[in-house]
Amino acid sequence: MFQFFANIFGYVLELLYNITSNYGLAIILFTVIVKIIFLPFSIKQQKTVKKSAKVQEKMKVIQVKYKNNPEKMNQEIMNLYKTEKMNPFSGCLTAIVQIILLFSIFYLVRSPLTYMEKMSSEDINKYTTQIQESGKSVSAAYPEIDIIREYEFLKEKNPDDANIEKANLEMNFLGLDLSKVPQQNLTDYTVYIIPLLYILSSFISIRMTTAMQQKASKKAKDAVIDGTTGKELVPEENNEVDAVMQTNKMMSWMMPIMSISVALVAPLGLALYWLTSNILMIIERLVLDKVIKSEEE
Repeated sequence: MFQFFANIFGYVLELLYNITSNYGLAIILFTVIVKIIFLPFSIKQQKTVKKSAKVQEKMKVIQVKYKNNPEKMNQEIMNLYKTEKMNPFSGCLTAIVQIILLFSIFYLVRSPLTYMEKMSSEDINKYTTQIQESGKSVSAAYPEIDIIREYEFLKEKNPDDANIEKANLEMNFLGLDLSKVPQQNLTDYTVYIIPLLYILSSFISIRMTTAMQQKASKKAKDAVIDGTTGKELVPEENNEVDAVMQTNKMMSWMMPIMSISVALVAPLGLALYWLTSNILMIIERLVLDKVIKSEEE
């Protein structure tokens, strides 16, 4: 499945590369296009997050009211979801989409000659063998990146082979070689610039998400506080809210940590995609939050 989407994304990335003649610019434009395509989904997700906070308030009231009648409580909660037209499992779709994008883009950036330039496996094996026979090493994980790096050598080795021109990709972006893998170039400080910027943008994104969750948690707690006495009607219910918040917080850290781990062992082109995606997501959240808030008012 990931190969299927990587192949489709490859057509788009190749078109953008032909327009810009630069791999880095092509990846940035590709990320913008992906964000635009998924913008309706993002708008719906943002509205769902805000709606969830309100539903959570009502749900806590139901849990307090029917705490001694679990069957009635579950029935009322399901009725609440139907009334509010919400799917309690809608968050799963977001996670699935993120995972598909994550691995599809990883496949694409790891093997640009296969998915972007549509180079045959026979040619890739031939060029890989020629590099190895010359005494140079070829990465088992990223042989196509090594073919791109050794383009001049392979061009000289295969002067009449038109297919080798597919490996002539401009990987330099603002002085950074996007074909480099941090794990393989530990002494080169430039390989850490994009991953570090990505970590910074991830931290900002997580802080925004945590703030939204804390706000929703506070509203849920207020929903089970007696307005007369100011005391919690059912203290254990608030403990459940805290537990949910902690779980959400942990989940919000999982994707960035996973991405950072991959970014250190993948070509910088992948980290550039994630960095651009994070920046666009932060801007998107800020804009949508204001738009949705003004619509509600």
